Amino acid sequence: MKAVSTRLRSLAVELWLPVLVVVVWWFWSGSAGLQFYPPLSEILVRFQEMWLFDQFVSDVLPSLRNLLVGYTLAALVGIACGVIMAQLPIARRALEPIVHFLRSVPPVALVPLAILLLGFGPGMKMTIIAFSAVFATLIATLDGVRAADPVLAEVTRVYRISGRDRLLRVTLPAAAPQILGGLQVSLVIAFVVMITSEMLASTEGIGYLTILAQQTFAITDMWAGMLLLGLLGYLFNRLFTLAERRILHWHTGMREQAKTA
Repeated sequence: MKAVSTRLRSLAVELWLPVLVVVVWWFWSGSAGLQFYPPLSEILVRFQEMWLFDQFVSDVLPSLRNLLVGYTLAALVGIACGVIMAQLPIARRALEPIVHFLRSVPPVALVPLAILLLGFGPGMKMTIIAFSAVFATLIATLDGVRAADPVLAEVTRVYRISGRDRLLRVTLPAAAPQILGGLQVSLVIAFVVMITSEMLASTEGIGYLTILAQQTFAITDMWAGMLLLGLLGYLFNRLFTLAERRILHWHTGMREQAKTA
């Protein structure tokens, strides 16, 4: 019962401000009569018409596909390269300058080159998303693996644990908190780049329809697109946080024990 009460209290603390914003927005927009701030009721009606029916298959699903494929590629490549660079000093010395140079290039600056090489198709967007999001995960993995307790590594060598088991059972779990932190940053970057790539170089997707609505002064449609993007960003963050808690339940428990010790 105490756990349920704590969760309800936490939920109330988390939701009171969004609820207040929605209430104020509802009454203010309904009475303001401003051209660029349509009533929230009209935005919600247009949101339902656009995103739940008309454009769901033709625009929402392609955006989500590009995001998930690009982000998955970034996660896999980032973790793999981070582990290799952490465990092979020669690879780290060779690749670190290149990594820091490439990650400093703004993703938007790569869009013209990506269009030239890959065209306007979904492959271009997935590539831009993956390239932009990979570095946060790579650097977090590199730092996490290098920071792993050297005593644990020495124990695995003493007991002749194979390199594969050492990586999967000791090194990666020890680095998991930092890796997941990098993955969360990569998710935010991937989401932003998904929107940007669709606004700059696409004829489909949530970002494309939102910028098209702005350019054609379809203000209610523009607000509906912004609302969908905000909801998707919040949903992805919540899902990631829940997954992180489940994966790192042992780490959270250890921190709680350390606090009470």
